Amino acid sequence: MFKQYHHFLALQYAVDEINKNPYLLPNITLGYQLLNNFHLEKLAVESALIWLSGRGPVIPNYSCDRQSNTVAVIGGMSTMLSMAMATILELYKVPQITYGQFDPRLKDKVQYPYVYQLGSKESTLHLAFIQLMLHFEWTWVGLLLSDNTRGEMFFNDLKEEMANNGLCVAIKERVPQRIGIKEGFQLVSRVIASSSNVIFIYGVADSLQELSLLLLTFIPYGKLLVTTSSWDFSIDTKFELFPIFHGTILFSHIQKEIPGFTDFVRNMNPVMNPEDIFLKAFWEAVFNCRFSDKKGAEMFYPLCPGDFSFRDIPVMKIDMVLMELITNIYNAVYLVAHALHQMLPFEAKEASDLARNSNLSWKLHHFLKCINSVTNASDESCWNGTKPVAEAYDILNYKSFHGQVETLVKVGEVYPLAQRFTIKEEDIDWPEDFHQTPSSMCSVKCGPGFKKTSLENQPICCFACTPCSEGKISNQTDAEECLQCPEDQYPNKERDHCLPRTVIFLAYEEPLGMTLACAAICFSLLTVLVLGIFLKHRDTPIVKANNRSLSYTLLVSLSLCFLCSLLFIGHPTTGTCLLRQTTFAVVFTVAVSSILAKTITVVLAFRATKPGSRLRSWLGSTASYSLIFACSLIQMCLCVIWLGTSSPFLEKDIHSEPGSIIIQCNEGSLLIFYCVLGYMALLALASFTVAFLARDLPDTFNEAKFLTFSMLVFCSVWISFLPSYQSSKGKAIVALEVFAILTSSAGILICIFAPKCFVILLRSEQNTLGILKKKSIQHSDLLICYLEN
Repeated sequence: MFKQYHHFLALQYAVDEINKNPYLLPNITLGYQLLNNFHLEKLAVESALIWLSGRGPVIPNYSCDRQSNTVAVIGGMSTMLSMAMATILELYKVPQITYGQFDPRLKDKVQYPYVYQLGSKESTLHLAFIQLMLHFEWTWVGLLLSDNTRGEMFFNDLKEEMANNGLCVAIKERVPQRIGIKEGFQLVSRVIASSSNVIFIYGVADSLQELSLLLLTFIPYGKLLVTTSSWDFSIDTKFELFPIFHGTILFSHIQKEIPGFTDFVRNMNPVMNPEDIFLKAFWEAVFNCRFSDKKGAEMFYPLCPGDFSFRDIPVMKIDMVLMELITNIYNAVYLVAHALHQMLPFEAKEASDLARNSNLSWKLHHFLKCINSVTNASDESCWNGTKPVAEAYDILNYKSFHGQVETLVKVGEVYPLAQRFTIKEEDIDWPEDFHQTPSSMCSVKCGPGFKKTSLENQPICCFACTPCSEGKISNQTDAEECLQCPEDQYPNKERDHCLPRTVIFLAYEEPLGMTLACAAICFSLLTVLVLGIFLKHRDTPIVKANNRSLSYTLLVSLSLCFLCSLLFIGHPTTGTCLLRQTTFAVVFTVAVSSILAKTITVVLAFRATKPGSRLRSWLGSTASYSLIFACSLIQMCLCVIWLGTSSPFLEKDIHSEPGSIIIQCNEGSLLIFYCVLGYMALLALASFTVAFLARDLPDTFNEAKFLTFSMLVFCSVWISFLPSYQSSKGKAIVALEVFAILTSSAGILICIFAPKCFVILLRSEQNTLGILKKKSIQHSDLLICYLEN
């Protein structure tokens, strides 16, 4: 077998190198005896007895070969073979140096006191597997493990680490060392049926020796195999090609290349190395030729030319040799040589003992423990076996090509403890079933805007993707939770990132705010103009007939009403929030109470016409201003209670309009707010009622009708405002309230003062006392008194 033959060549190369070294074992020549066990434990025991007994019949406790000077055994390649040989060799204290995979069971120095392991430990191999899975995002993998303690220990370590990294086992199958066709078909069927596209295989050659043939019989299509160099899937083949394993990923311990060994192998030739009994047969198998001159042989194969060498074998086939076991064999020979070199100076008779075939095996143990096989230097700590080193692995890619060309190409390396991982994906050939890097996941990744939601009774790798809720985003793949956007930001439509919110308030710069502000200022100026007209014509009968002092008070309050609407426009502040509603309430209360006083005065003027009537005492200005003050005081008390208990405050509303921050004033206590509005409505309703009762007054002095219309407009505006206020949001509420203030104030101004200004400015001939007396002769005494006031 190609690879096992290279093991023998490594032994031969090391022995030749030592014999040519004048400083190592001077005057002593190393030799070797080769015994084959065909991977069978029974033959391993028999080979150990043959080695101890010598040539001829196997006689325990007797050695019939006087020429044998062997002092140590190098082997076997697998744990089971080593354990089988140890049962015999330990009886004679013969040191056994194993070069196969490190096995914790052989560390038992009570049961195996003379076994030394050169194989690298695999205590971090599961971490290397994890880093490969994380790199390619294989979260859902299947496991094929050798059905023994070693496989179970590896599974426990791997499963724990997978759970820590959010990885899951899709399927786990134990592979018995002996498996029938039916059981093998069922096992591979379960692997193929699994939803995982990546299958990890772990086990040594002897425990998985039938797995390669099993996978050839039942081909696992659509699966990528990941394994280690410990499983030799071509162990029972003779250069047969395995395209089914093309693309397989393998982990192998990083080993230093033996200097000159590759050239040594490539220069091998049966003519130049006639003592090599294996080389001729191996040569005939490689080059399909013959060395024999038997009749009939020429019909099938030509004679082998003498100038061929291993250099004529495709380079990739030579490079396929795994260096890990070869390096261990090379180090094992040097370990024995250095132990002998250290031992001989202690006793002068050792050289003569070797010549007399004395058994020196048991004397080597102390020196084998105290020699570092890597540096070949003395180690005073006298460790058992090799020194522990930081594990590192090559990542290899098995490639199979036409023309019986196969190779293992290094595509990366991993240092598990240092968490250093490098790989060249462009150098990897994946299995033919995959046109790109394979994926192996239970659930498709959740993209940005979604979060993972666990499914009941399912592993963590199997999940559903749920959209982020309102106001939250996820800006990464497979997010566990959605993130809340900051207050000044909001999620975009896809909910994968936050956008800055637009700040909304009724600004002076925008058309609506500018229009309302201009309207407020214009109406305020118009009111001042009307006030100026009334002041200029204060001695005219029509101004006197409208109770000059109450008219002045009403005009001033209306002007302030128009101006107080400006407090609602612009960026709200804490001060404007406190002032705007209370100022509006008090000023409007003064205006409405002034109208109420005017209405009552007009009604009383025409009801108290009889001489000596008690109603005459209520016609003076003192009573009117007392009414205005009392009504305003009640409103001010409500405002003080409002500010003292639950005053308005500035707030940012981020929920009403997506993508916007509404800067607004929260009215605090809505109950008191509605009480304030309700109190003004009550005054307006009282004014409307009183004015309505005076609708039949004389035509020339018909101010009651104007007051009625003004209160009708006022009530209509505010009754319409309330439902609109409840159904609006943001700056629309502010605009509605400003509009209601301006409309209601303008309605009062126009209904009450427009007809009078018209008469004063355009019909001055009607603004005489004679006309008013003539029209109101039936109420002459009281009316003349009222007009003069």
